[in-house]
Amino acid sequence: MIKNTSVKLGDLAKPATVLIKKISDAVGGIFKPYQIIRVAKAEAEAERIRAESQIQVTDLHRRAMYRFLAEEAKRQSNIEDITQKALPNLKEDSSPQKVEDDWITNFFDKCRIVSDDDMQKLWSRVLAGEANSPGAFSRRTVNLLADLDKNDAELFMRLCSFGWVIGNIVPLVYDVQDAVYKRNGINFNTLAHLESLGFIQFNNITDFQRLELPKKFTAFYYGKPAELTFSKDAGNKLELGKVRLTRAGQEIASICESKPVDGFYDFVYNRWACQSLVSKRGIEQ
Repeated sequence: MIKNTSVKLGDLAKPATVLIKKISDAVGGIFKPYQIIRVAKAEAEAERIRAESQIQVTDLHRRAMYRFLAEEAKRQSNIEDITQKALPNLKEDSSPQKVEDDWITNFFDKCRIVSDDDMQKLWSRVLAGEANSPGAFSRRTVNLLADLDKNDAELFMRLCSFGWVIGNIVPLVYDVQDAVYKRNGINFNTLAHLESLGFIQFNNITDFQRLELPKKFTAFYYGKPAELTFSKDAGNKLELGKVRLTRAGQEIASICESKPVDGFYDFVYNRWACQSLVSKRGIEQ
């Protein structure tokens, strides 16, 4: 753990050192030059307060101060844990120096109370993603993520498991009553809930569509292609089902590390085969 060791910045790859310095400059006091601040600093501050006998404080004041120090120590620990988890996800050509200071300040203001390991990993991938490609994650997305609890995050990840790359990531949800969705916890109520959180648009009446597609178009499900052929040379459309990701949903979907649903490639391929969009010679395995 970074917080429990003396970490020389020179021992880290350059993008990591730049990110750590950038965070320190933007937030202030998170990292010492060449060494990560430890939670022990808060403990030393508590000792100093106890030693200042000339200051008369009540027991209530003292308890309030200890509580404040304990809370700040925990928040410091969360900040350092998230930062540490982000470092391995940095690319060699990342540009953390281009991340806006206001973005970093807002990011750590929102994530400092996050102590769950899985949620810290999600936040760390957002931090690394922003460092790798500044501007990839909007401030609104960070603010929405702050309201996302672990159960909601797991629900969104399950939805993303149905995501095909059709230009953008598109969760193909054609009928919420179908068993393939129900057994994965995707139904009318859960989709309505994700819409209320701001991560998707959900319309159970009509399908969203991808327009102006060429005669031939390739869609991908976790890297596995399906080559679609339309009847017209241009101006074709493809039904995408009842769900569309918002901008925030697209940004989080890109780093949520969802996994494919067994049989879903075949499920969609068969649907397209019935529409004569893909070959009926059999499902490719």
